[in-house]
Amino acid sequence: MTSRTGMCSVTLRRLPAGAVLDLTAAAGLACVEWGADRHVPPGDPRAAAALRQRGLDLGVAVAAYGSYFRAGVDDVADFATVLAAAVALGAPRVRIWAGAAGSAEASAGERRAVVAGARAAVERAADAGILVAFEFHGDTLTDTVASTLDLLGEVPGAATYWQPPVGAPDAEALAGLAAVLDHLAAVHVFSWWPRTERLPLTARERLWRETFTLLRGRDLDALLEFVPGDDPAAVVTEAATLRDLAGA
Repeated sequence: MTSRTGMCSVTLRRLPAGAVLDLTAAAGLACVEWGADRHVPPGDPRAAAALRQRGLDLGVAVAAYGSYFRAGVDDVADFATVLAAAVALGAPRVRIWAGAAGSAEASAGERRAVVAGARAAVERAADAGILVAFEFHGDTLTDTVASTLDLLGEVPGAATYWQPPVGAPDAEALAGLAAVLDHLAAVHVFSWWPRTERLPLTARERLWRETFTLLRGRDLDALLEFVPGDDPAAVVTEAATLRDLAGA
């Protein structure tokens, strides 16, 4: 497959950014999605640029900027600071969130606000040559595949992430992935079961092997997001499993 394997820096939220880079390189992963909540807060482009360079020195690329900008909730003007951080990082993609209400709870007005905010973000990011992709997550308008596809239809130029929905059996999760494949930018890789218990990737090996069969030949990022116990010592083993599953 052509996917890169990488790391979400939130996997190692308790570590400083430099340690995240060192561990990513040691684990044989190619790239990092930098989280805005801890490692690359908006508003300090000089630090973001320095982190980018340190990654290049280690052979670790920037996969994306994992922002917490919520379309339809946050002021569109605030996206300028997010975008500046992404540009300084050299990120090819910015992750945003589709509001703050699930698709079954959101009012028509809330949905219109999400669409308007996301369109504005996509347009501004496109001017910088950066892709915008939605987090695929509960309590947002991307909490179901159907709602995600509806939203993508209303926001031209946007893409989406994918991850196994909490509690979804393998067949259901894989059917959802197949439905969004043509809009997919990246996959967040972790094994939670039966709810949010954090297990090794091998605990859901069938799910992940079939996931990577569906992804074969597609140019996207497969990013390790959670490890058992949030333990940095587990990263190298989990990364080796990820590379094996991805055929990387």
